[in-house]
Amino acid sequence: MMSTMNTRAETQSAVPPTRISLGPWVWVKNNLLSSPFNIVLTLLVLWLLVLSVPAFFDWAVLNANVSALSGQECRKTSGACWAIVVQNYRLMLFSTYPYDEQWRPLLATLLLIGVIALSGWRRFWHPFLGAIWLGVLVAVAILMWGGVVGLRYVENSLWGGLPVTLLLATFGIVFAFPLGILLALGRRSKMPVIKTLCVGYIELIRGVPLISLLFMASVMLPLFLPAGMTIDKLLRAQVAIILFAAAYIAEIVRAGLQAIPKGQYEGADSLGLSYWQQMRLVILPQALKVVIPPLVSIFIAMFKDTSLVVIIGIFDLTLAAKAALVNQEWRGFSVEVYLFIAAIYFIFCYSMSRYSQALEKRLATGYQR
Repeated sequence: MMSTMNTRAETQSAVPPTRISLGPWVWVKNNLLSSPFNIVLTLLVLWLLVLSVPAFFDWAVLNANVSALSGQECRKTSGACWAIVVQNYRLMLFSTYPYDEQWRPLLATLLLIGVIALSGWRRFWHPFLGAIWLGVLVAVAILMWGGVVGLRYVENSLWGGLPVTLLLATFGIVFAFPLGILLALGRRSKMPVIKTLCVGYIELIRGVPLISLLFMASVMLPLFLPAGMTIDKLLRAQVAIILFAAAYIAEIVRAGLQAIPKGQYEGADSLGLSYWQQMRLVILPQALKVVIPPLVSIFIAMFKDTSLVVIIGIFDLTLAAKAALVNQEWRGFSVEVYLFIAAIYFIFCYSMSRYSQALEKRLATGYQR
C-alpha cells in the first residue's frame, strides 16, 4: 500500500504544470508596462521606431536602385544603391578566385552548408556521418584546389570570400571542440603535470587577443622555421583560430563538468567503468547538455571572428566585400555593401542560435533553468 502511494506521488510530481495562456495584452502589461520606468522606455522605443523604420524602408526599398549599371546612375536616386551588390556579388562572395571557375567555390559552399545541416538532423547521428563528412571534405578540397579530374589548379592564395569564411569556421569548430574537451578534462586531472600544462595553456591563450595570435602565426612563426620551409598562410590562420577557440571551449566544458552532481561520478565508479568510459558514457553527455547555450555562443563568435584574418591578408568575406569598393565607380556606397555582408553573417548566426534552442529543448531531460 505504501509503495503504491509513493508511486502515485512520484507520478503526480513528474507531471509538468499546466501552462495558462493569458493573451498578448497581459504579456505587454507584465513586460512592457509593468512600471513607470518601463512605460517611458516603451514609449521612447516606439517613438524611435516610428521615426526610423519608415525612413529606412523608403531608403532601402521604395527609392532603391537595383538595375543601375554604374555608380553614376545610382547617384541620381535618393535611395539605396543595391546595384553595387548586383554588379559585384561574385567578387564579394568569391573574391579573386578565377571568374570562369567560380562555380567550384559555389558548389563547395553548398556542400559544406549541406553537410552542416545534415549533421543537425538527429536521424543522421550515427558513425556513418563521419564518412559523409570525410567525403564532403575531400570533394571540397578537389573543387577548391583542382588539379585532378580535369579541373584547373587554383592555389589557395586566390581563394577568398564566403568559402574561406566557412572553411575557417567549420574546421575551427570541428578541431577546437575535441581539443577543448581534452583541455577541460586535463584541467580537472589529478596529475599535477597535466593539470599545470592545461591551466597554463588556457590562461595564456585567454589572456591574448585573437588578432595577436593571427599576427604571430603570420609574421613570427616563419622566423622560427628551418630555412626553405614554409607553412601556408591559410593553414597558419586556421591553427591560430583552433588554438584560440579551444581555450574558451575548455572553460565552458569545465563549467559543465562541475555542474554534474557528485553522485553521477560515484555511480559510474560503482559500475566499474574506467575513467574514459565514465567520461564518454556518463559524465560528458550530461555536461555538454548543460552548456549548449554558451557553446553555441562560442561557435557564433568564432564564425564572426574569422573576419579578423584580414590582418594577415586573407580575403575572407569582409575583405572581399571591401574590395568591391576599391573601384572608383562605386565609391560612396559602402553602407549597401556592409549591409549585404551583415545579412549573410546574420543568417548563419541566427540559424545556429535557433538550432541550439531547439536542441536544448529536445535534450532537456533535466537541469532546467
